[in-house]
Amino acid sequence: MVDCPYIGVVHLSFPFFGTMAVSSKVLYEFGPFRVDPDKQVLFRDGAPVPVTPKTFETLLILVRHSRELVSKDDLMKELWPDSFVEESNLSQNIFMLRKALGDTPEDKRYIVTLPGKGYRFVAEVRTIVQDGEDVVITNRSRTQMVLEQPDNRPVVSVPALPARATRKLNWKYWAALCAGFVLLALGILVFVKTQQSCSTCIEDSVVIADFTNTTGDPVFDDALRQGLAVQLEQSPYLQLVSDRRIQQTLLAMGQPADAKLTPELAREVCERTGSAAVVGGSIATLGSQYVLGLKAVNCHTGDEIAEQQTQIARKEDVLNSLSEQSSLLRGKLKESLASIQKFDVPLEQATTSSLNALRAYSLGLQAMAATGEKGAIPFFERAVQIDPKFAAAYAYLALEYGSSGSSELATENIRKAYELRDRASDRERFFISAYYFGRATGNQEKARQICEEWAQTYPRDPQPHYFLEGFIFPTLANYDGAIEAGRRALELVPDSAVSYMLLGEDLLYFGHLSESQEVLRLAKERNLKKNPRLLILEFDLAFSQGNADGMQRAVSASQGKPELMDWLLDRQAFALAHAGQMQKARTLSAQSVQLAQQQGDVERAAAFRTRTALREAFFGNLQQAKQDANSALGIARNREVEYGAAVALAMAGDEQHAKALADELAKDFPEDTSVRFNYLPVIRGIVAIKAGEPLKAVQLLDSAAPYELGSPRSALLWYFGSLYPVLIRGDAYLAAHRGEDAAREFEKILSHHDLMTGDPVSALVQCRLARAYEVAGEPAKARSQYQTFLDLWKNADPDIPIYKQAKAEYAKPH
Repeated sequence: MVDCPYIGVVHLSFPFFGTMAVSSKVLYEFGPFRVDPDKQVLFRDGAPVPVTPKTFETLLILVRHSRELVSKDDLMKELWPDSFVEESNLSQNIFMLRKALGDTPEDKRYIVTLPGKGYRFVAEVRTIVQDGEDVVITNRSRTQMVLEQPDNRPVVSVPALPARATRKLNWKYWAALCAGFVLLALGILVFVKTQQSCSTCIEDSVVIADFTNTTGDPVFDDALRQGLAVQLEQSPYLQLVSDRRIQQTLLAMGQPADAKLTPELAREVCERTGSAAVVGGSIATLGSQYVLGLKAVNCHTGDEIAEQQTQIARKEDVLNSLSEQSSLLRGKLKESLASIQKFDVPLEQATTSSLNALRAYSLGLQAMAATGEKGAIPFFERAVQIDPKFAAAYAYLALEYGSSGSSELATENIRKAYELRDRASDRERFFISAYYFGRATGNQEKARQICEEWAQTYPRDPQPHYFLEGFIFPTLANYDGAIEAGRRALELVPDSAVSYMLLGEDLLYFGHLSESQEVLRLAKERNLKKNPRLLILEFDLAFSQGNADGMQRAVSASQGKPELMDWLLDRQAFALAHAGQMQKARTLSAQSVQLAQQQGDVERAAAFRTRTALREAFFGNLQQAKQDANSALGIARNREVEYGAAVALAMAGDEQHAKALADELAKDFPEDTSVRFNYLPVIRGIVAIKAGEPLKAVQLLDSAAPYELGSPRSALLWYFGSLYPVLIRGDAYLAAHRGEDAAREFEKILSHHDLMTGDPVSALVQCRLARAYEVAGEPAKARSQYQTFLDLWKNADPDIPIYKQAKAEYAKPH
């Protein structure tokens, strides 16, 4: 008789099953997976799946509470009971777990995120209890699902074996089973040994410490740390803790945000951020030569993972040597040779051959994390002055100019970066190419393809998700995709204001006001610094909810901060104009333009003036609209200002000037998605209506159909232009006396009205819909819509042409 019914015993106590006897063994199965808590091994179809211990612990907690909401706080307390860590560590564990299980954003078979709440394991879990020779298989009760929101996903399950089936097996079976277990145990032993030999898993995050520089030459300060970071971040597997997160952690430790990151301080930052290792270096002189050293240390144990040194004959060869040593270090961190060979652009090619330029670039990145674009731009400008072929520096200079509202400078610099893209790492090439097509050419389909490949190649990089949620998917009218990208970015970087701001805006525009409010609340809980877009989101949410106090709080938060005040002045002007209070709106708009000009933000000033011109044009003040449109073009010109001015001029009767602007846009931006599918059809459609050819306008606007429910660049940057193709098509049908067709277009706007948040033109849709119903022979509906509009404008200025017309039409006998 072969006595080998099972290997190992376990004593477990957890909810729902009570305490198991010492001789019992509990396993969990779902889909093709089996979880062995005793051996801490995850199997797929019998083969072990490599996961880190924390990832396995995360899985075990979720599996034991399958079908239940497990809050983030509870998970973090279970996983890190005796230490403080950030939520991003949990997000990283969930990401790695999903990767191990093969879960995708499109098909979440196992783990579902409930934003702001936690996680739920949705697959059916079978519990296998082995008690001696007995095998008892149970399923978790489904009755607990009534506590959660219903989930209609198909449940993946494995047919259960009959209880006590093992009693009928003979000794030959047990012999074969034992042999199988022996082989399995050997396989697990090899796997465990392999895992243990990796002091830090290649998919863990690492902190880059400042270099110890004893040469007396300050050029090595910052430059070598940045060079090491560039080399290590080429790996698709290593995740570097960002400068912004390091600065936040230092402040939480009571240290200055710009404190020198010594090995000791870096190790504490590493522990607090839940990272695996600190990687640092040193440079010293030895006679006329240099000695460059690199070291990686496990920040939790202090154990050395890898160390190496090399002598360098000349200062000019330091960067080349750093490239070589970084590649060797990646190998010692257990990255595969194939991966290193594929993603290993030498430092001089990936950045610059100039230590001074690299140092300026590094200081720019640090300033970008600490103070934003105004502090970073001078450093990036210095970097490209020193090395005019520094592609990555041009790219970040473009990004910061774009963030500050300097659209033309951003476009100019990203074009230079794209021309030099062969002098960049693979990761930077993705960034440069995506931003080039997204901004310079405006081809959002091409940008989407690049970003999706980028996200697949570098799954832990949040930047492609920022691009997808921020301007690519909204322009392409894919708001579900934008929201999914936003949630992914938030998982990767839960302490970034950009993540909250972009996701909150996408949720608002797609009509998910309560979820957008929750995102804003979470951003406030994290004490993220106030930036214009977060304050605008706060204002717009309050406006959408009819919360005057909330709008005033956002305005108050901008006081004394000129870089915020001009935005909020413009926002107040929008809210007043939306209610027909044009005199007050004009005063605030003029103040916003003046304040932006005083700060040197001429493109922002021009955009604010453009919004004023559009208001006047749509409200019927045609002469004022012409003046404001020409004023905007005189302040600064970019494609959005030219578009808005052309719309205002066409509506005000200056069709020739509008046509010239449209032709200029078509010539300068032939690939631009917003220009092709929004700007040109709208401008030319208005011109056709003015020329008495409304059906030609309808035909011209057909080209806008694919993305007409999207948010063009003008809406994403300056909050005007969403749904204009639908609005002008409705106007064309009205001019052609096709009331039913016109009503259908205006109804479409009302059903997507959140897309026009920030644009007072949305207030006029009720009036236009009333006219459409009148033409369609539905006077009762028309009267109801007129009443709705007049109620909205009950405190409106009495001399607004569109208001006087609506009152006259409402007063006509029906």
